[in-house]
Amino acid sequence: MPLKKPPKPKSLLKTLFKWLLLVIFTFVGTLAVACYYFLLELDKELPDISLLDNVQYQTPISIYSREGLLIGQFGEKRRIPIEIADVPQRQLQAFIAAEDDRFYKHGGVDFKGLARAANRLISTGQKRQGGSTITMQVARNFLLSNEKTYLRKLKEIMLALKIEQRYSKDQILELYLNKIYMGQRAYGLAAAAQTYYGKELNQLTLAQQAMIAGLPKAPSIYNPLTNPERALQRRNYVLRRMLELGYIGQRAYDAALSTSDDAAQQPSGIAMQAPYAAEMARQDIMAKYGEDAYTQGLKIYTTITQEFQLAADRALQATLHEYEERHGYRNAPHINGQSDGDTLVGDAHRAIVTGLTDSGVAAKLHDGTNIELAWESVNWAKASAKTARESRDIIKTNDLIWVRQLENQSWALTQIPTVEGAFVALNPDDGAILALAGGFDFYHSKYNRATQSKRQPGSGFKPIIYTAALEKGYTPASIINDAPIVIEDPSQENDWRPENYNRRYLGPTSLRVALRESINLVSIRLLQEVGIPRAIDTAQRFGFDKDQLPTTFSLALGSGSASPLKMAAAYSVFANGGFSIQPYLIERIEDRENRLIYSAKPATACQDCATTGEIRPNMATRVISEKTNFLMNSLLRDVVQRGTATQAKQLNRADLAGKTGTTNAQRDAWFNGFATGIVASAWIGFDNSAPLGHGETGGKAALPMWIKFMKAIQHHFPEKPLTVPEGIVQAYINPSDGLLLPQDQKGGIWEYFAKETAPTAMSTPKLEPEFEDFTPEEALF
Repeated sequence: MPLKKPPKPKSLLKTLFKWLLLVIFTFVGTLAVACYYFLLELDKELPDISLLDNVQYQTPISIYSREGLLIGQFGEKRRIPIEIADVPQRQLQAFIAAEDDRFYKHGGVDFKGLARAANRLISTGQKRQGGSTITMQVARNFLLSNEKTYLRKLKEIMLALKIEQRYSKDQILELYLNKIYMGQRAYGLAAAAQTYYGKELNQLTLAQQAMIAGLPKAPSIYNPLTNPERALQRRNYVLRRMLELGYIGQRAYDAALSTSDDAAQQPSGIAMQAPYAAEMARQDIMAKYGEDAYTQGLKIYTTITQEFQLAADRALQATLHEYEERHGYRNAPHINGQSDGDTLVGDAHRAIVTGLTDSGVAAKLHDGTNIELAWESVNWAKASAKTARESRDIIKTNDLIWVRQLENQSWALTQIPTVEGAFVALNPDDGAILALAGGFDFYHSKYNRATQSKRQPGSGFKPIIYTAALEKGYTPASIINDAPIVIEDPSQENDWRPENYNRRYLGPTSLRVALRESINLVSIRLLQEVGIPRAIDTAQRFGFDKDQLPTTFSLALGSGSASPLKMAAAYSVFANGGFSIQPYLIERIEDRENRLIYSAKPATACQDCATTGEIRPNMATRVISEKTNFLMNSLLRDVVQRGTATQAKQLNRADLAGKTGTTNAQRDAWFNGFATGIVASAWIGFDNSAPLGHGETGGKAALPMWIKFMKAIQHHFPEKPLTVPEGIVQAYINPSDGLLLPQDQKGGIWEYFAKETAPTAMSTPKLEPEFEDFTPEEALF
């Protein structure tokens, strides 16, 4: 048998080549099918791009005054959403040049850019950011996580292709410009313009536009505030790319390149200072909406008004300074050099003494402003010196001092108060908080004494006891003996022996005189007659918490606890005709689209409803009768006209009423008062409840704050006469016993009574000579 010839080499190679092609095609086909099905499965995992139709940008809570002035903003992200039509063309070009110069040419993925990125990976072995188009960044920022994996990059590509099919280039660019992180907690283009330059978009220069456009690549590295040199290099690169792409000409490029950057830390954007109220509103929003509120862009409009808030802050600060001046300069150590601490606390500015002259003290504020203090404004500090040498050395050149500007714009020496205060003003008819100051400086102490403190109201609580007495049948002319008293207390080692503040006693005294003079012993005896349970019940109707009211006779002296806001709400009952109201701060809430989602509907007092018979929706609950309210108004007006609050007469109003309050050892000083349409409470004390000092009563320490506030805002509240309600009568009486006198007999007074409690018997005792003869009109005071 002949042997077969071996295949020719060429034929063998051809066979092998065919088999190799078959294997390759099979492998490629299999790989293609596998990739196809892999992509199909991966596509199922992709988020729905229709989510981009209704993007809700995370924006902070913004809190405003009633006039719409920003008073606070809370949230980690600063963002101001914009529409693409509002972005200047050159700003758009700066971003295109910096981030994606083929944006308008590709379909979502720049394969040339990806190839360059892949080449860098192969040649260097390092993964570097690159190849991502603006569309891919939109896909990543809105729809994917920030993990850096090849799978996520593939998802980016797939999503970018889908996004380009569904949305226009302008829509994609708008999403990008609102979402990107720009450093300094700023998200989006508009927030970056405000954060770095304090400008609107249309106010930015070309150099500033290029600086902002360079931020997204690496916000921390190219931050002009923290890394100005690298930021300037990045800005110049963006300008060069804009020149190369024809977006700007050579002249504009040269001018922008030679411009030094002026990025700076910008003010907060707060238009009105009311930090205690802003924080109070924030807490209310957290309770209502939870942590999600920080990103929902809610707009909170409060009841605070700018004029009233400014008046409250100034009144509180000035009153605390006056207290400090009464108690002497603390002789802060003399320090040479520059201040390294706070430069502004409340209204006190840090300054350096630059010289002493015959006319006063020359000084320089932290911002470089030169000022002069007249010696008259320094004398209060010199008066506290113990020796003549100390007096001369109170202030020396190069000392660091605190100064404040007075109403006449002159400067005066001051110091940071150690004493604290609080002030609240309400609309008594519905409880709207018009002004709220919780301390000397929020940034020095965030503790809100207006709402969080629980201080003894002292004599400010006495009108509650008197109200309970009037309801039981007592009258303003009822006589109670002002004499020493001993009250047994089995729980204490010694009996209680309360005293009047001045340690003097008047003997038989009418309720009118006792309240206006704030006589302790009369209040205690009156509580004995009324009974503690009845008094506590009355206090609860005024809004006091039962668990903060003692069940002992010290209740008569205000030994319970209440905040200034609680006291203002209680006195609103007297101011609004006898109705209980609830203080409220938030007037309305709008969402990010300015849609109303909440509107306050406070219960409102209706003083005329008793006579007109009108029934209003959401009307406040009447808690004391119209007659009792009238009598209490008469008594509380007397406190201002002839009692412990006569300083307030300088306001030249006949409708002022209120009550001073001073607690044991002068630990708290109060004035709670009202006029037509407004009620306010002022408090002064130490946070540690240390005594304020001898003579620091409510009338001396707290009342001036109330007067300063009222002097600034009272023109908004015209006086109205106190209308005598039906069932109230007048009688001419002997003030020593409360019984009737003939109208032609001297020494009597006109007094108001509820008709059923008016005296019917004639007085026979001899009249006390010290009582004046009052006309019926004067009885209203």
